[in-house]
Amino acid sequence: MRPLVVTTFLTLDGVMQAPGGPREDTTGGFRWGGWLVPHFDEAMGARMEGWFAPAGDFLLGRGTYEIFAAHWPKVPTDGDPVGTALNTLTKHVASRTLSAPLEWDTARLLEGDVPAAVRRLKATDGGELQVHGSAGLVHTLLREDLVDELRLITFPVVVGAGKRLFPDDAAARSWRLTSSEVTSTGAVMAAYQRVGELQTGDLTLPG
Repeated sequence: MRPLVVTTFLTLDGVMQAPGGPREDTTGGFRWGGWLVPHFDEAMGARMEGWFAPAGDFLLGRGTYEIFAAHWPKVPTDGDPVGTALNTLTKHVASRTLSAPLEWDTARLLEGDVPAAVRRLKATDGGELQVHGSAGLVHTLLREDLVDELRLITFPVVVGAGKRLFPDDAAARSWRLTSSEVTSTGAVMAAYQRVGELQTGDLTLPG
């Protein structure tokens, strides 16, 4: 059994939509695309390289796959561990609209029911099964309690509306902070491992 790890960029109000550019994802009239760009620094790049290192293969939603496929095959990979990983490791793509074969080398359509297919992938040997971006897919994985670790970079911006990391019907769970670091621009890079059932208490004063 190998871990499924979700890595994403977030605003303070939990939005993960279109962090990298204004045309990345305008769904729902989203107009704040590229909100992370002014806050990127070397520490963030180094952290992303470290987080990519344990990847065995990738699991992507259609939108993120199309964004990645339009960019990463054109990027020189010499000395770039992120580009090398994305261009050489298998990308499993969850989509009801794409058809095989996919143009990007080592990209494969995920067959059948997504939760069942992901459980089969998790049961295989290999490195981490990594999800990057892919809001709709992440919602499914959280709903089905299939995520073992969250790696989040939270930026000091608020956009007000957009695709959020946690849907209203996400499984109620508790998470343990395993690492954290603040960048020079005020972004918080943190990793959380799934603990289990959510525990509650009562601070109400006795009546």
